[in-house]
Amino acid sequence: MSRQPPEQQAPPVQRLRIRYAKRGRLRFTSHRDFSRAFERAIFRARIPMAYSSGFNPHPRISYAGAAPTGSASEAEYLEIGLAQMVDTADIHAALDESLPEGLDVLEVVDAAELGKGGLADLLIASRWLIDTRAPADELSAAVVRFLAEPSVAVERMTKKGLREFDCRAAVVSLSIADTEASPVAGAGVDGPAQLDLVLRHGVPSVRPDDVLTGLCALTGLELSGPALLTRLSQGPLDEETGTVGDPLAR
Repeated sequence: MSRQPPEQQAPPVQRLRIRYAKRGRLRFTSHRDFSRAFERAIFRARIPMAYSSGFNPHPRISYAGAAPTGSASEAEYLEIGLAQMVDTADIHAALDESLPEGLDVLEVVDAAELGKGGLADLLIASRWLIDTRAPADELSAAVVRFLAEPSVAVERMTKKGLREFDCRAAVVSLSIADTEASPVAGAGVDGPAQLDLVLRHGVPSVRPDDVLTGLCALTGLELSGPALLTRLSQGPLDEETGTVGDPLAR
């Protein structure tokens, strides 16, 4: 007996782009754990999702540019497809209520109100704050030396084994962070300093901890403990100014 073809699902009638944050202990949430938590939140919030076709339909959710496990972020993005038109404010409230504290919805925008281009295509670079717990004077000298190098090789274990790559090429800018404007308490001119890093996305993907590894290996800088990584923004890159823009800007 021949197997019947699966029912074809209707295409989404509305697409929403969502910015969310990973804060506090939830920074240790892996991308897989978050996707499960998000799908449960969608179910609890009774959001009218569109589904894919096939024998195992799944809700139309597209993730892009997820931060590494262990890092906090104020700029994570995803897109969902819906089976009926909804008010973005209602979706914002429903999702924020359904997600656990620390996974916080910051903005919901109708993709039809934005310019052309997929969400992933807009996520060109990220700006990171790295709490190094290193003395400011030593860190400043290390940054100067790092930026003077044409390339800095690092190794990282990947799914395909140990891989060596250049972490310097992806660095758009690297400097000591403005401690007065820093969201991380306890940093100061005479104490532990923070790095303000803008990284270009690419292949291979260079992470902020790769840059820190290369910085320490090159200069002999020693850290008193693990660095705290926070993504402040993610989006299009202004090549002239080196600043990261807003992918949800209308």
